[in-house]
Amino acid sequence: MSQAFVRTLLGRSDYAIISEIIEPNTRVLDLGCGEGELLAWLAGNKHVDARGVEIVGGKVQQAIARGVSVYHGDIEEALSDLPDQAFDYVILSQTLQESQSPLKVLRDMLRVGRRAIVAFPNFGHWRVRLAHLFTGRAPKTKLFPHEWYDSPNIHFLTVHDFEALAHHQHWNIQTRIYLQGVRQIHFLPNLLSEVAVFLVSK
Repeated sequence: MSQAFVRTLLGRSDYAIISEIIEPNTRVLDLGCGEGELLAWLAGNKHVDARGVEIVGGKVQQAIARGVSVYHGDIEEALSDLPDQAFDYVILSQTLQESQSPLKVLRDMLRVGRRAIVAFPNFGHWRVRLAHLFTGRAPKTKLFPHEWYDSPNIHFLTVHDFEALAHHQHWNIQTRIYLQGVRQIHFLPNLLSEVAVFLVSK
């Protein structure tokens, strides 16, 4: 199995991958941007035109304090109000599984952006499978530490699920990166990867 260690950015390996994908001097929208750490880094280091959407008011204030332009609101509503091809990249990192209507979100991402970067936790990971098999309950692991009744996760998708959706929608997957901690893996990603990062276009 071919493995390579990847760096972390702001404590996250998916952020490091995203930062390498995004080209300098581009227009970037980060959906569910939190406190704006990634956008601030991209603006400072890659000179992007950085915009964000975040639903939690306190996080919006933190992002604005970092100098990032952030819209306070729901992702789906914000995307509906944006014009076609307004951005070069639209980022959705660790948020797809929390979306009420993930297909609508993905379609709108590819409408308002030339490319979409989607990173999500892989519910097909072997630890999640074992947790469900041996406990007979909703999986609870280090990667998914929530109880079923207070989990932000609504849709439980795997690497295979996302790739099947992209195929069905006729989207072009330009880049696939599978992460196990800080290692990039290439073997059995649906079983072994904890986080998947996809670069997608129409």
